[in-house]
This record gives sequence, C-alpha cells and structure tokens, in this order.
Amino acid sequence: MTKETKNWILLILLACVWGSSFILMKRGMFTSDHQAIFNDGQVGALRMFIAGLVLLPFAVNALKRIQTFKEFICLAIVGFCGNFFPAFLFTYAETGISSGFAGMLNSFTPIFTMIIGFIVFKNKLTLIQFIGLIIGSIGIVLLVQNAGVDSAESQLKGDWRHVTAIVLATLCYAISLNTIKFTLQKFQAIEITSLAFGIVFIPSIIAGIKTHTITTALSNQFAMEGLIYITLLSVFGTAIAVILFNKLISNSSTLFASSVTYFIPMVAVLIGMTVGEKITFGQIGAMFVILFGVFIANYWLNLKAKLFPKN
Repeated sequence: MTKETKNWILLILLACVWGSSFILMKRGMFTSDHQAIFNDGQVGALRMFIAGLVLLPFAVNALKRIQTFKEFICLAIVGFCGNFFPAFLFTYAETGISSGFAGMLNSFTPIFTMIIGFIVFKNKLTLIQFIGLIIGSIGIVLLVQNAGVDSAESQLKGDWRHVTAIVLATLCYAISLNTIKFTLQKFQAIEITSLAFGIVFIPSIIAGIKTHTITTALSNQFAMEGLIYITLLSVFGTAIAVILFNKLISNSSTLFASSVTYFIPMVAVLIGMTVGEKITFGQIGAMFVILFGVFIANYWLNLKAKLFPKN
C-alpha cells in the first residue's frame, strides 16, 4: 500500500468519525426527545477530561521527549487551540445552530490553514490550490442548502455568537495544524496527542468543577445516557481520531489534512440516510463538487505534470 493510499484511508476514516461527532455532542446535551442532560460547558469539560485520562499514561511516557521550552509552548498551542478551546466552542455553537450548519461552517478550516501557513510559516500556495479550496467551499454550501426533506434542520437557529464560535474554533484548528506540521516534526503522532492532552488535563478538571459537572451527573436522570455518548465522543471522536489526524498531518500536507473538513458534512448526510432521511440529486451533485474541489487543490498539479511533462 502506497503512502498516498494510506493518507486517503486516514482521511476517509477521520471524516466518518468526525462526521458523527456532531450528533454525539447533541446527544450528550439532549436526549432524542430534547430533554436537557449536560450543558455545553459540561460536555466540553467531560470530553477533554475523558480523552486526557485515556491518553495520560502515554503522556507520562512521552514527557522525556520535551527538551526545550519552545517545544512545550508549541505542544501547549496544540493542546489548547487544537482541542481544548474548540471542544467548548463547538458545544456552545450547537446550542443555537443545527449540526448540519455547524458542519458547513467547519469548512473554514482549510481556508484559515492556508492563510496562516502562508503568512506565519511562509508556506507557498499556488493559484490552482486556492481555486480548489473555493470550489470545495462552494460544494459545502450547496450540500447544506440541499438538505433534503428536513431542510429546516440545516438552517441557522441561533445568532451571530454561535456562528462566531465555530469560526473561532476553525481558526484554532488551523493554528494547531500548522504548528504540528512546521514545529513538531520530531514527535510521533501519539506523542503529540498525548502530551497536548496532558497539558490541558488539569484545565479540563477545573472547567468541570466550575460548570458543576459532578452535580449534574448525580442529579440528572438522563446523565448515564449522556455520559455514554460523551465517552464515545471522547475516546473515538477525540483521543483516537486526533492521533490519526496528527499522523495524517505528518505524512501529508497541511492542505490535504485540513480537507477532511470538506468530507464531514457528506458523512452527516449519509448517516442521515441510515435513519430514514432521503438523499436528493442536489446533495449528490454537491458531493461531486466537493470531491472535485479537493482533487483540484491536492492533485491537479501532479496530474498535469504526468500528462504534460516538460521536455
């Protein structure tokens, strides 16, 4: 299996895992009949705490790999920007907007990744890659606008604060992604992930105390149901998924790795089909637009070189 094939498998696997994360967040906050369980801050705190607890043994073992204060700062940036802040921003956003709309806004990540990589790390980007990003973003918009029979589920229900929360989260993701790619190359994916979560482990405990998470867990009749969904989100959608994502960043470009956010809404649509939602021709067309944009951004230059080699 070639390196390129492995990268695509990782990308698709991550899209499947993260595509289902939005519904897991919702189920951690509300039951299927909209009964409140944990609030958004409590879900964020529990998500970080459980993921950090799972990865804590690996973090202790990897501590000796940190040799400079700069490396610690970079790992702290990954911990807070790549995990801690987005965990709270996304759950807050989903108190006001639908999962589908949140998935669409998540597609800002590649754009911010490109901008930060270019400005801060002097990472060159070609015009054709920029065009590919724009095409992919258009596909995301078309996908959400063609949400099928339950179109109201994809509409904005909150206000500018909920939208801003996800935009800030995608900016945080872009900062973390570029930090991993350009400053932490000596670390393995499991080391980056475990150390980053180790750094935010104590803050997650403080956040849990501040949001009265234990009180809710002991008093809410649906707490166990919510904890099951949050645990699935923490272990598979956070700890394991972030390890795979960090590996993908190391093995590919920042642009390719961030392209996973284009596939996440597609996965959400396909998950909807399994629970009886219809898929429309508009959605199918939007998916092809997304795939075309990802192809243009990541592979057009390589294909052109093979088809039209210079003499």
